[in-house]
Amino acid sequence: MSNWEFRHGVHDIGNGLYGYVQPDGTWGWSNAGLVSSRGQTLLVDTLMSVPLTRAMLEDFAKVEGGDHVDLLINTHANPDHFFGNGVVEGAEIIGTNAMREEMSHFNPRALADLSSTWQERGEAGEFLFETMGRQFDFSGVDELSLPTRTFDEKLSLSVGDKRVDLIDLGPAHTLSDTIAWVPEDRVVFTGDLLFNEGHPVLWAGPMSRWIAACRYIEELQPEVVVPGHGPICGVSAVAGMREYFEHLMAEARGRFEAGMEWREAARDIPLKDYAHWTDPERIVVNVYSLYKEWNPDLETATPPALFAEMLHYRKECAHAGCNHAH
Repeated sequence: MSNWEFRHGVHDIGNGLYGYVQPDGTWGWSNAGLVSSRGQTLLVDTLMSVPLTRAMLEDFAKVEGGDHVDLLINTHANPDHFFGNGVVEGAEIIGTNAMREEMSHFNPRALADLSSTWQERGEAGEFLFETMGRQFDFSGVDELSLPTRTFDEKLSLSVGDKRVDLIDLGPAHTLSDTIAWVPEDRVVFTGDLLFNEGHPVLWAGPMSRWIAACRYIEELQPEVVVPGHGPICGVSAVAGMREYFEHLMAEARGRFEAGMEWREAARDIPLKDYAHWTDPERIVVNVYSLYKEWNPDLETATPPALFAEMLHYRKECAHAGCNHAH
């Protein structure tokens, strides 16, 4: 199955399952989902802000059973998938122990203050402001609403007469990456284990673990895949992401063994079939992550340093065009 229409809002997958999509799928513009059966509902992820999450809940309230949420699961600890948790009143919030721990270290005020403090944060602040600070209203998230029920590895839930399997396939994108699999309907909500037609970003890794996660999802043989970012799709998009990682590993390994520095390697690797994907600057983080895995003694690049490197890459692309399509 090819991509569904890439339009904002609720997409009816059928049989009480829905996806919620936010174009253009770049930094912060994430997707969510809803499972509804016999008067019970499960929400898969909230959005980057209180206003966006409220608007999503209002849209879901228009579908049968979507006027309330009984269960909320978070797929991973990135703010664009859990910052709106506090808006979902009365829902039991579910996530892995590792995810909850990672969430607890976020400071919501840091993003809320970004518009006034980004210049003090150097190039990392400039990158965050350009990609997210200009885009989102972070007000209203003074305290984080973390999972109240936790699990490790796997948890099966009943939503009406549907079974929803939560399976942690991380660490990959983050320290814990959970998919929600609805076997009866052959639908999977992947969180950020799938960026459909967008470059993924490897915050935790290793990359081989993300490749294994893709294979796991492929072997489920889902008919519909709701990615963390980008249009709803079929399982071929998951295979495409796996092939991207395999391409990147092979290309980076040769440059690593030849002694090429990781920043240079990120710019030298041909992107070929992936040149049209959004957020190409993320290749900088992905190549660094591979180099650090292969050489643990490599100087550590902190998140602010990686944000700064992505800013350099974006500016180079804007100035001269990205030359990775060869």
